[in-house]
Amino acid sequence: MKTTKIDSVIQHVREQIKNRSLMPGSRLPSVRSLAARLNLSISTIVEAYERLSAQGLIEAKTGSGYFVAGPLAPLSISEIHPKIDRNIDPLWISRQALEATQNVLKPGCGWLPDDWMPHENIRKAVRKISKANAKILTDYSTPLGLTALRELLSRKILSKGIEATPNQILLTDSGTQAIDLICRYFLKPNDVVLVDDPCYFNFHALLKVHQIQIVGVPYTQTGPDLAAFAQAIKNHNPRLYITNSAIHNPTGAVLTASTAYQILKLVEQSNLIVVEDDIFSDLELHTAPRLAALDGLSRVIHIGSFSKTLSGSVRTGYLATKSEWIEDLTDIKIATCFGGNQLSAEILYAALTDGNYRKYLEELKIRLSKAMDSTINQLAKIGITPWVKPQAGIFLWCKLADHLDSTRIAKTCLEHGVILAPGNAFSQSQNYQNFIRFNVAQSLNPKVFEVLSQAIQLEIEQQKS
Repeated sequence: MKTTKIDSVIQHVREQIKNRSLMPGSRLPSVRSLAARLNLSISTIVEAYERLSAQGLIEAKTGSGYFVAGPLAPLSISEIHPKIDRNIDPLWISRQALEATQNVLKPGCGWLPDDWMPHENIRKAVRKISKANAKILTDYSTPLGLTALRELLSRKILSKGIEATPNQILLTDSGTQAIDLICRYFLKPNDVVLVDDPCYFNFHALLKVHQIQIVGVPYTQTGPDLAAFAQAIKNHNPRLYITNSAIHNPTGAVLTASTAYQILKLVEQSNLIVVEDDIFSDLELHTAPRLAALDGLSRVIHIGSFSKTLSGSVRTGYLATKSEWIEDLTDIKIATCFGGNQLSAEILYAALTDGNYRKYLEELKIRLSKAMDSTINQLAKIGITPWVKPQAGIFLWCKLADHLDSTRIAKTCLEHGVILAPGNAFSQSQNYQNFIRFNVAQSLNPKVFEVLSQAIQLEIEQQKS
């Protein structure tokens, strides 16, 4: 059905209300100003406003104009401006991968193949816990979470140079929940948060839920661009900076000691708090600098989980920070999820301490190294090279020819059963149109490269026509 001019105005106002650009009680633009802005007649705007008023979305106040009525409909992340085609929306990439059938290939997902995971290790842990005290199976956890696991994590992160007592560690249901708790504690609407550009795309989705402003800082092969980082602090007075430590997602780059020290110097001169996501810690071959270690948990909060190496189903994450913040963060955890997942924590602790986890990691790193080399070789055959060759991990961040659009290529591949992760899904600036992130563990099937090659060729032919 053809869309009329009145319909287009109604849709324009609806989208502003849905994405919270116009809040309840906000005054809409005057009829004359909106008509001039949209290059439409005054009568068209009047009719659109009257229809919106009849629908209960806005209300007219005599002599004052039109105002947004309330309350708002529930927030839909997919409708937050700017609206992205759902084929390449960051959350849609995850949904496609999570819902994919066995015959769909997932080089764009962020986790290991199922047959790479330590099934027997998890089964053994589950059997052990099933025979333990019945309270473990039915009761709530303590506020901070399982003491034995927090003690283990205290020793574990000390190997990275991070000193935190068990009482400075709070267990969460995931690394994502840890970030969510931090955002709830430190942020209010319209605060500014810095992220790497590119960065893990779920950072964008989570931060939009908190209705804050996101500012991207270009990421280099040694860490964030320091000049841009300093300028962002000066221009925006940000409250948080969220980043990956060690192995960066999506680039695979590693923060250098020099860059880390300079970041902390800038942080010390600002109002900034750093959230350091260390989710790929156990995949490292060589220990990279940790901002939390250099800072002593003064302005840096360290978080992590084991979903990438043990189980995405047994959901347990953690955060480590200074004591004065732990108390308030624990209160927020109780308010939002009450007791936490004691059963998952017990299973995770059993799996980490049964003596097989270290051996599994050693074998996994070797397997990933071989997959990395294989994927690089296969990509080279179709003219694609990595932005940087990672020292470890599961991701390759690759640049295509400048004229190629990875979003359109990803759409074509999706039609043929291959899920890709195009570059702009990771970018606040949307400057990575010709980049793709590959998961090397999910890229061992030759069909991935056959479909990709055909999609690239199709894109070239369409550009010529």
